[in-house]
Amino acid sequence: MTRPQIGQGVVVDVPATTANLGPGFDCLGAALDLNNHFELRCIEGDGEHFDLIIEGSEGSHLRGGPDNLVYRSAQRVWKEAGEKPVAIEARVRLGVPPARGLGSSATAIVAGLMGANALVGEPLSKEKLLELAIDIEGHPDNVVPSLLGGLCMTAKAASHRWRVVRCEWSEQVIAVVAIPTIRLSTSEARRVMPKLITVADAVTNLGSLTLLLQGLRTGNGDLIADGMHDKLHEPYRWGLIQGGRQVREAAIKAGAWGCVISGAGPSLLALAPRSSAESVSRAMVRTWESEGVASRGSVLALQQEGSRWHNLPDRP
Repeated sequence: MTRPQIGQGVVVDVPATTANLGPGFDCLGAALDLNNHFELRCIEGDGEHFDLIIEGSEGSHLRGGPDNLVYRSAQRVWKEAGEKPVAIEARVRLGVPPARGLGSSATAIVAGLMGANALVGEPLSKEKLLELAIDIEGHPDNVVPSLLGGLCMTAKAASHRWRVVRCEWSEQVIAVVAIPTIRLSTSEARRVMPKLITVADAVTNLGSLTLLLQGLRTGNGDLIADGMHDKLHEPYRWGLIQGGRQVREAAIKAGAWGCVISGAGPSLLALAPRSSAESVSRAMVRTWESEGVASRGSVLALQQEGSRWHNLPDRP
């Protein structure tokens, strides 16, 4: 373990994630080929000093200081490693817009953990970083694929260990994400959910999730179409997303197998064959525009590598 020097820094690239994919509430998530880029550098100051520089207008509401998620995550690493905290400057280039259901908070957590760990010589294993990330976020469906990449199913086993299963995703399955300008906080999206569910709804979700995973593995569109249905959270959240139901219908009409809320929303995820992906993207954007909501569509590949870091040149 090494004590970082003033001017020393690292770059951490962290992918966006789409969680739930319909029936996989709080346990299934996938990393997408859209990144947030974090440059973390040690600066002069006490251990609670944290400067945040955001490139672009999307994160203008984000603030530095000791309560920032990046810095809170870094503090957890230093505490676990027995290292004294250092002042940090974070320069962030946002590719993943905040409060859109694409795991922006997970990118901040993973960047803080991985960056802080790298700055002190990586004393913590990836498994330990994963455990810390889930503890900070409160659920695993974004932070796990954000750190590891790919399609991940995560569950807390009877042994009280977090178990992660990397699931297969056929190259024939393309993710289409429509990202609106409206925002929706995860806390608001969780407040509308019921505290209890029926056995029938739980059984429906188990069956849907089984079909979805098999469809994603094989590229079978019929299985994906039947699997992208949820009874636990989506029925209560569609009403929070202006024009969301209409966009879903337009995506399916344009050739998508299904369309679901990405994470807590308001972004929507459609799964489609490669031949229909661009048409689906255009249809989603057009339909949202007709509902009075500006948006952008992205056809995205699955990001398999997860988060990566490398050293910055030292400041003179």
